[in-house]
Amino acid sequence: MTERIVVKIGSSSLTSDEGGLNRDRISFFANELAALQERGYQVLLVTSGAVAAGFRRIGYESRPKLVHQKQAAAAVGQALLMQAYQEAFEAYGGTGNGVAQILLTRTDFSNQRRIKNARLTIEELLRQRTVPIINENDTVATDELHMKFGDNDTLSALVANLVQAKHLIILTDTDGLYTEDPRKNPAAVRIDRVAQISEDIMKIAGGAGSSVGTGGMRSKIEAARIAMRGGVPAFIGRVTEPGDLRLAVDGYGRGTYFDTSLHTLTMKKQWVGFHSQPMGRIIVDDGAQKALLQGGSSLLPVGIRAIEGDFHSGDVVEVTNTSEQTIGRGVVNYDAWQIKAVAGLSTDEVRRRFEVSRIEVIHRDDWVTLS
Repeated sequence: MTERIVVKIGSSSLTSDEGGLNRDRISFFANELAALQERGYQVLLVTSGAVAAGFRRIGYESRPKLVHQKQAAAAVGQALLMQAYQEAFEAYGGTGNGVAQILLTRTDFSNQRRIKNARLTIEELLRQRTVPIINENDTVATDELHMKFGDNDTLSALVANLVQAKHLIILTDTDGLYTEDPRKNPAAVRIDRVAQISEDIMKIAGGAGSSVGTGGMRSKIEAARIAMRGGVPAFIGRVTEPGDLRLAVDGYGRGTYFDTSLHTLTMKKQWVGFHSQPMGRIIVDDGAQKALLQGGSSLLPVGIRAIEGDFHSGDVVEVTNTSEQTIGRGVVNYDAWQIKAVAGLSTDEVRRRFEVSRIEVIHRDDWVTLS
C-alpha cells in the first residue's frame, strides 16, 4: 500500500488574527501538500478554519460564542475554505486531481457502517490522486455528550488510524513541545522525541490555544496519544518555509516527534478502542490487569471485582482497575447479570455452575489496551 500522510492544519495557520482566510498561507500549504503527492505519498488534509473564515463574511464583528451562530459562520466559511483550497491546488499545477470535501462528526465514527463507508470513499479518492480535505461538520455537531472533536486534533488522529497512515503531522504555531511555555520562559528547552506520553508530558502541555482556534498543545498531545495507540507515529510542529513539510515527514522537522512501536489496528479494533460508545464498566483486580496489559490474555471471570451498567453480550464496555483508571475496552460475551453471577469465580467453577458458550468475558481478539 502506498504510504499515507495525514496533515492537520489549524485555524490560526490559515486565517488572519481578525478573521477571514489568508490566501497566501493556503497557497503555501497547498504547494507543500502537492509536493508530497509528487513524491509518491497519498496525502490527506484535516483542516480547521470554517468558522474563522466565515464569521466576518456573515456579518459578525468577532468570533461568535453561541452554538447556532458558530454553526451559521461555519456554513458560510466551509464553502469559502474549500474554494480557496481548490484554487490553490489548481494553481500549483501538479500531477494530482484536485481536492474533495469530506465532513465528519463523532457520530459517524461511532457507527460501524458509516465509518466503513467513509473509509471506502477516502480510499477511492486516494486511488484517483485526489486530496481528501476533511473537516468536522460544524453545522450539525454539538458539544453535548463530548461529541465534538476539539479543533480537529482528535479528528486528525482518528483519520490517521482509519487509513493506517505512515505519519500524522499536526501543524501549529510553535515548533513542538517545550519543557515550559517558551513565550513565558526563553530558557525553555524543546523536547525532540517522546516515546511515551506520561502524566508529566501532559502537565507540560498546558492549556490555552490561539484566539482564532480552539485547540491548545494539550489537545494536540491527546491526538498524538490516540495516533500512537493505533500504531501511527505523530509530529507536532511548525511548517513555515518551502520544504518544511517534507523535512517533517523525513524526520528533520521543527517540532516534536511522538514515536510508537505498536502495529496499526484493524478497523474492528479501532472501532472498539476509539469510536464505540461503552455501555458499561467492568472493574478488575491487579492480576487481571497484569494479564490483560502484559500477558496478552483474555479477561476471565476470576479477575472481575465489580460491574456498572446494564449491558448485553456483544456490547462494548470500558475496563478499569480498582483505582478507577481506564486500562482498555472490549466486546463482552456475557450480559451484565451473568457477569455479576460469575465474577470472582474460577473457570472450573463457572463451568460447573453455568452453561456458557465462551468462558472469556472479553476475548483478547476483541480487546484494545488504552492504558
